[in-house]
Amino acid sequence: MGHPFELGKDIALPGTPEQVWAAIATGPGIDSWFMGRSEVEPREGGRTRFTMAGEVAESTVTAWEPGKRFAYRSDPGPDGTFMAIEYLIEGREQGGTVLRLVQSGVLGDNWETEYEAMRTGWDMYLETLAAYLAHFSGRAGTPVAAFRPGAGEPDEVWAAVAGAFGLTGPVTGGEPVRLELPGLPPVDGVVDLVGLPTYFGVRTSDALYRFLHSGTDRGNVLVLGHHLFAADPDPARAEQAWQDWLTRLPIG
Repeated sequence: MGHPFELGKDIALPGTPEQVWAAIATGPGIDSWFMGRSEVEPREGGRTRFTMAGEVAESTVTAWEPGKRFAYRSDPGPDGTFMAIEYLIEGREQGGTVLRLVQSGVLGDNWETEYEAMRTGWDMYLETLAAYLAHFSGRAGTPVAAFRPGAGEPDEVWAAVAGAFGLTGPVTGGEPVRLELPGLPPVDGVVDLVGLPTYFGVRTSDALYRFLHSGTDRGNVLVLGHHLFAADPDPARAEQAWQDWLTRLPIG
């Protein structure tokens, strides 16, 4: 039996409504802060396409009001499940923009786990959107992903990740970090996102690095979803280097 749900989030963002619109309603904009790769046909009735880990999900644009409102709804599954997302944009007189996100639809049997994952995941992605607008607005990010199933419990995972970045003790925002990966330049930056035991993030001069621990009915998974803003990124090379690093990480 399906379970209807609705989830709302509000966030104050740096930038104009036009900059926020470009970030949430265009493929290159979405790729700069959200997981996977996205394509958007820019009109009401147009189609969106989201690709992640080889899986493709398509939706129909149900609202297209540039600078104000963008919404889309997925095609229903055989069991009646579907997802709908609506973004409402409101400029502030004193500067900046307020973004209202509403996600709704019908979830399947494992709805409680799915709902909690979405609720927490949106916190990470919306904070990443804020970081993108504050530091990389107008630049198109190249998404890079890697996955480690069977990752272990959160305490073990985050101790390994923090240790790899040279961190000890409780992790706090603003701490300088450094990580060396074979085949890639060193990652020198600061901790800019702390939502442990679920997520952790690092910002450098040319990238946003994101780490997400997800507990599912199939076990624990550590997901890396990075956004590269260098002038000449090599996503295949970066993805392989990060997957190799994740596979070698002593967890699980």
